Amino acid sequence: MSQYQPTILDRNTGPLGYGLMGLTWRPQPPSFEDSIPVMKRALELGADNWNGGEFYGPPDRNSMHLLKEYFTQYPDDADKVILCIKGGGLPDGTPMPDSSPENIHRSVDTCLDHLKDTSKKTIDIFECARVDPKRGNEQALEVLAEYVKAGKLGGIGLSEVSAKTIRASQKKVKELGLPGVTSVEIELSLWTPDVLYNGILAACAEENIPVFAYSPLARGALSDNPIRKTSDLPEGDMRRHLPKYQDDVLAVNNQITDAASEIAKNHGSTTAQIAIAWVRGQSGRTRIVGSEDGSKKEMKMPTVIPIPGASSIKRVEENLKDVVLSEEELKKLDELVEKFPTKGDRYHEGGMKVVNG
Repeated sequence: MSQYQPTILDRNTGPLGYGLMGLTWRPQPPSFEDSIPVMKRALELGADNWNGGEFYGPPDRNSMHLLKEYFTQYPDDADKVILCIKGGGLPDGTPMPDSSPENIHRSVDTCLDHLKDTSKKTIDIFECARVDPKRGNEQALEVLAEYVKAGKLGGIGLSEVSAKTIRASQKKVKELGLPGVTSVEIELSLWTPDVLYNGILAACAEENIPVFAYSPLARGALSDNPIRKTSDLPEGDMRRHLPKYQDDVLAVNNQITDAASEIAKNHGSTTAQIAIAWVRGQSGRTRIVGSEDGSKKEMKMPTVIPIPGASSIKRVEENLKDVVLSEEELKKLDELVEKFPTKGDRYHEGGMKVVNG
């Protein structure tokens, strides 16, 4: 492994984590029986940061149900996993944010209830998946702090937040008597390097908050089998509705994929491994990043832990292979990101209204 040692909640942790979304939130998810060996293999390979969600699937089959099954089958793994759960959506499983105290209590209690009969009775990090545009997140932070003080949560995470919200939340959490925000979850990949330019990663660096980077493979686009046209995606696949995966921009967006593939061939790795290694390589790295006001400055990056998802052991083993890029290789990929910027928003119009809140 690389010399940079990530820490979360004062625990040494692996440089790569594991996203659980695809195991329960897709048109035809795998069975729990098939998913549990994949999760076990991810943990064996050092991916001990697991990221799930109350709304990753319907109310009767989401991440929490799967985790209950896993920790029932493997009780000794409870202390090995740093579990981060997103919630704060509507009771019907819709991820629309509702940060009323009543709903935050409901969401946390529901998630904890799934684990109460397992060896993993607490959640290490709980984060509201989005900032409620009507209420903000101050009340949610107050409620979550109560659970941390009661020993039911290990810490409070943030998800899809702006630089301004990161700083305000860090201040608020400390005022509530906690050490600070535990982590910030953001999207970061060669296809979506936005946080390098809009001040979000800079704010995490300034506040010394670790980052969980989701979709480091651009939802499967950064692979040896690129998405060349929208119809390549299965019926019912959410990517069919996302701007970056439409026929009119895919040729442009695949320029960075094809360039990364060439680097991968020379490196003796897969495109996915190079894409993940670039995200992972930002941890502790000194580089130029953008601020909210558009200015640029050189900073040492915070801990950045990619959390790629995978629903097969073969893919988990590919994604979690220990591929480390040199600074020269990282800079080459930085140059390609600048040269081949992708087109299209991260989400459809409605989804964009609740990102970077």
